[in-house]
Amino acid sequence: MAEATKPQKVFSGQTLAQKLLARASGRDDVAAGDIVIVKVDLAMAHDSSGPRRWKPHLDALGATLWDPSRVVIVSDHYVPAVDGESAAILKLTRTFAKEQNVGHFFDMEGICHAILPQKGLLRPGIFVAGGDSHTPHAGAFGCYAAGFGATDMLGIVVTGQTWTIVPETIRVELTGSFKHHVSAKDVMLLLCRELGMDNAFKAIEYGGPGVAAMSMEERMVLSNMAAELGGEVGLIAADSVTLDHIRAHGGEASEVDLTWQPDPDATYERIVTINLSDLEPQIAAPHSPANSFPISHAAGVPIDQAYIGACVGAKLEDLHMAAQILKGKRIAEGVRLLVAPASSQITADAAADGTLSILLAAGATLLPSGCGACAGMGAGLLAAGETCISTTNRNFKGRMGHSEALVYLGSPYTVAASAIAGCVSDPRVHAADLAGAA
Repeated sequence: MAEATKPQKVFSGQTLAQKLLARASGRDDVAAGDIVIVKVDLAMAHDSSGPRRWKPHLDALGATLWDPSRVVIVSDHYVPAVDGESAAILKLTRTFAKEQNVGHFFDMEGICHAILPQKGLLRPGIFVAGGDSHTPHAGAFGCYAAGFGATDMLGIVVTGQTWTIVPETIRVELTGSFKHHVSAKDVMLLLCRELGMDNAFKAIEYGGPGVAAMSMEERMVLSNMAAELGGEVGLIAADSVTLDHIRAHGGEASEVDLTWQPDPDATYERIVTINLSDLEPQIAAPHSPANSFPISHAAGVPIDQAYIGACVGAKLEDLHMAAQILKGKRIAEGVRLLVAPASSQITADAAADGTLSILLAAGATLLPSGCGACAGMGAGLLAAGETCISTTNRNFKGRMGHSEALVYLGSPYTVAASAIAGCVSDPRVHAADLAGAA
């Protein structure tokens, strides 16, 4: 009697997510739905998600970090300390980083997702585990970057490994080119509406000529807000733009492998195509990024505050967008314009190139770098009944202060135009008015 043979799994072309997880798990191929054990190349946490949650368990176990050179800790949530509890958390974080010889500790230098690319720590092909939901931000560099809870991160920093399920992939193909005063943030607000926010354990893979033409800072918006789609990761294949950014920020160019690309015959759960040439500015109304629509549907809503901040909305290019709108203008009476650059380096760069002068002359108030109001902490929180338009990635009820406050989301162009008008405003209309006045 012939011996029964086990059916062989047939692999089609691989998506970028599949290729990255195959590499991390030491396999030639993986299929969607496989459960794999992966080696972690970089483990990142911040002052809220890291040492204060790990230390009691490490002490109880008598354990240490598996490889301190591969651990990144950033203080960005409780900075600067506003009370005794915040100060204690920061003290614990600093002491832990020193005692554990953490290889990369960045104290009050900016938001963790801005710090990783700024310090040249990302490269295509690696697996990044982060103790924050917006860890997919790093996927703009062609690496598999996913967020994990505190318990999983504890296991990761002790063992250097974790498990994951190989996700199905949704491919987002961008064609055409942006019109004036339209940006990647508008793409993501559109996708939040079209794809919804319930794409759990899915990979979002972005590509096409529209992505190829984007700067790295705009690509980071796409990857970052994969989290708002509910995605596990937001991936963009590496190219010369990626390499140039890594080189410019001190990364090892010799370690950059541009061959991490999806196969032409990769199988996707679905493919969504967006023509950027047809895209107009988008706005998300309270209390969800998915509650979005073209800005003309919300124009005229009065605002009390405009906020330019967060990992997704206060990069140097974001500040440049705002400055384009604000140059030579003043914000409306009764409106607060708060600017919290994503890192201290971005603040320095914006000061050096004159961007900060434009923002401050327009009436902006400069805040420290950090998560701040985006995380419901520090300066910029809202009172009951107040309305804010923000460059942040989320506008959930109560996230930016009182549960009876209202938060709209828009691009830096839109937020700046609204600050001038005193109400939600279309930046294209504002730009046309400027041109007419000139």
